Amino acid sequence: MHHRLTHFSRLLATTFAATIFVSLTADAAETVRLAQNLAPISGLTIIAKERGFFEKNGLDVRVSNFSSGREALQTVLGGGADVATTAEAPVTAAAFAGQKIALLARMEYSDDKTLTRTAAHIATPADLRGKRIGFSAGTGSDIYTNTLLQRAGLTPGDVTLVNLRPQDMPAALASGSIDAYDSWEPFISNGKKALGAAARELPAAGVYAETFNIVVEQSWLQAHHTAAVAFLRSLLEAQQWLKAHPDDAITTIAAATRMPRDDLAGIWHDYVFDLTLDARTLDTLRHHAQWRMATGNAPQGAALPDFDAIIFSAPLAQVAPDRVRLPARAANAR
Repeated sequence: MHHRLTHFSRLLATTFAATIFVSLTADAAETVRLAQNLAPISGLTIIAKERGFFEKNGLDVRVSNFSSGREALQTVLGGGADVATTAEAPVTAAAFAGQKIALLARMEYSDDKTLTRTAAHIATPADLRGKRIGFSAGTGSDIYTNTLLQRAGLTPGDVTLVNLRPQDMPAALASGSIDAYDSWEPFISNGKKALGAAARELPAAGVYAETFNIVVEQSWLQAHHTAAVAFLRSLLEAQQWLKAHPDDAITTIAAATRMPRDDLAGIWHDYVFDLTLDARTLDTLRHHAQWRMATGNAPQGAALPDFDAIIFSAPLAQVAPDRVRLPARAANAR
């Protein structure tokens, strides 16, 4: 009888200790509010959340989803979130506005593309002359459009530009109100699926690759450096899992973004997931800022922002120093 009581007491004590440990662990988790563009370009944050990597690294990440990185970054700047997933266009806009942001890492890049209405007979970029082109002002689609026209020897005055949300572009193309549109995936593949033979992609690979980044406010980073490091560590583990389990990654991201799995699988290799700070990250910011200045999309008289001052490499260097591959000045350990 004594043996049974002793065994029961030990079991009770063990269970109580485990309960206390779980409770303390949960209490110790730091809350991070993530403003996420809900699209495959946010694949690493999606995987980190869905597969439990944030939780493993002591974070309670609460996600608010948006249809653009611009909205996500605006939410952070407005105090509604701590971390944004966003492209370079909102970052350069914030830099010109003097916002105290901190870019912690690039996590993905992919080419912007052009989908045309087959009946418009657009076989080369030069054939865009006189056509109506859908684009999204203030985004990578904007700079892609201008770069594409420039390479074809055209100016914006040679075409009619129609500012549209990416999700509205396939319907506009189908109705004939535009002849082509410039955007990113999955909106190109969505248009192909919706229009079938009535749409054709314009061969224009390598014109402009849009990046997707992790951005916070500098004040948040200073107060939550440990959480920032844990956040990036979670993304690195998510990337490693994604590379090792591509089929499961496609399934997970497709479910989270409510995309048909086969649709995402068909464009999977368009997304380059790579958690890093490198020359591409810096060059894309500078290129986009120069484009803003040249096209009047920057404050009048503004100088080129010092992007070295908004790239904070210390958190990523603490997680994986080999992933910080910036020129010496930009890679200062802040």
